[in-house]
Amino acid sequence: MNQSIALSILKSGKNVFLTGSAGSGKTYVINQYIQYLKERKVAVAVTASTGIAATHMNGMTIHAWSGIGVKNQLSGNDLAFMKRKKYLLKKMEAAQVLIIDEISMLHKKQMEMVNKVLKYFKGNDLAFGGIQVVFSGDFFQLPPVGMSTEGNRDKFAFMSEAWLEAKPAICYLTEQHRQSDNELNGILNEIRTMSISEKTLELLRMAKDTKFNKGWEPPVLYSHNHDVNRTNNKYLQELKGKMNTFHATVKGNKKLVESLKKSVRADEKLYLKKGAKVMFVKNNYDMNYVNGTLGKVVGYSYDDMPIIELKDGKRITAEPESWSMEDDMGKTLASYNQIPIRLAWAITVHKSQGMTLERAEVDLSRTFEKGQGYVALSRLKDLNGLKLLGFNDIALQVDTLAYKADLRFQELSRQEERIADSSELEQRAVSFIKYCGGITDLEEIKRFEKKKKEKKEKKKATHLISMDYIKQGLTIEEIAEKRGLKGSTITGHITKISAAYPNFDLSKFCPKDAILTKVKKAYGNILADNNPEKLRDDGSVSSKSLYDEMNQELSYDEIKLALHFLGM
Repeated sequence: MNQSIALSILKSGKNVFLTGSAGSGKTYVINQYIQYLKERKVAVAVTASTGIAATHMNGMTIHAWSGIGVKNQLSGNDLAFMKRKKYLLKKMEAAQVLIIDEISMLHKKQMEMVNKVLKYFKGNDLAFGGIQVVFSGDFFQLPPVGMSTEGNRDKFAFMSEAWLEAKPAICYLTEQHRQSDNELNGILNEIRTMSISEKTLELLRMAKDTKFNKGWEPPVLYSHNHDVNRTNNKYLQELKGKMNTFHATVKGNKKLVESLKKSVRADEKLYLKKGAKVMFVKNNYDMNYVNGTLGKVVGYSYDDMPIIELKDGKRITAEPESWSMEDDMGKTLASYNQIPIRLAWAITVHKSQGMTLERAEVDLSRTFEKGQGYVALSRLKDLNGLKLLGFNDIALQVDTLAYKADLRFQELSRQEERIADSSELEQRAVSFIKYCGGITDLEEIKRFEKKKKEKKEKKKATHLISMDYIKQGLTIEEIAEKRGLKGSTITGHITKISAAYPNFDLSKFCPKDAILTKVKKAYGNILADNNPEKLRDDGSVSSKSLYDEMNQELSYDEIKLALHFLGM
């Protein structure tokens, strides 16, 4: 099934299981549907089975959203107690659509409990209290965590009574958007169909000899955390120079904050040195990086943020980003603020889920769970980007039950596609939005979107707000006073604006010639002394060294501006 048909079925209000191989565009379709619902003011709860997947979608875990937490069962008293919690009651009553991503990792018992909770809160005995539920995922990915005595038949969500009650329409995406029609795609298909050929085994053995250009060695994917931590710490300690530490800041509900801490890929304490290999762990298309973009630390900005050089030579100043958990109406319940990078000499297969990697070294020699090998290999775009250090028998295996279920899902998806009627689906889509209390008038939708866009524009980057004041002719002091910021912060904004908009006229902030001459002379004197204590790791002179050299006659702001206009 292609993405457009799947989206039409979602819009019709049917319960849906959206599946397909890695790279088939499941997340893209889900995000399209979320946007569609929000444009029409339909309350949608965006959740996932794991914190990693949840933060990737700006949602929260289904455990936190539903209130089941770490419980294994729910009594009548539990439900009554939960209903007394106003925040739970409010969001349950509002929700019209529930999305659960990475459904493969949601335990059957948890699925049953979510169903039970929604029925109770909605006062409706229909599946999930009568709201639309959308399950998304691929059961060839990593399975749910369960007791050692449980088989996957006891764990997979599709084996639950709740799944049978929901009767989801199966939308099996078949277009490939990560791997093209190449050898790697063929290997992944063979793993999915449990039909590994001798040719595939030979290709994987040969992948051990893949050579990468020096200087941009890719990360190593391991199956165990121990190997990842050992590798990253080893390489970081071997680098010379000063260690810099970046601390995350958090706000909001304590329990949700703890959940964010466990799920966000950016560590609470980030240790970096110049030369460290790093990976961005968040999408920011405006800054030209995505979750999985690789680079190395080449220096630090005027405000001590790490400057990351990408493999194409482009440099990005990595600034703190925010991860958040929101309720179904978009209110932030908890936030986690940190520079969106992590050390990337090595990462675990588990934490690579959701990433797209150009290249990677993969060690599957200690694979301990079926599906790990499939997850690791499917992160890549083609076989040329894979250096396979080793693999064991488990690495190329998938769960037998998942395989049989997948065959059935493909058959049901074909049936769904055959009966799909575009005009009927469109009519059902309008009826569903009306049923949810949303808006269907196109002009009203446009007005609503315009207001949202205007609101979003008000939240633009802080240096761009300062830029607007500069256009009005205000001084640094005046901008600082209006914005309630320090003058040094506005000075930093000026250097950012200059880097982003080199043709923007900032000449009025250039210090007098006497100051430029004084700073230039002091800079030269410090370089001539060649005192390592006065120099940064990259050989440049720090503002503090210049401040002391000139007997504290100039302020730090004057020095920073002078350095900027002198190009130092």
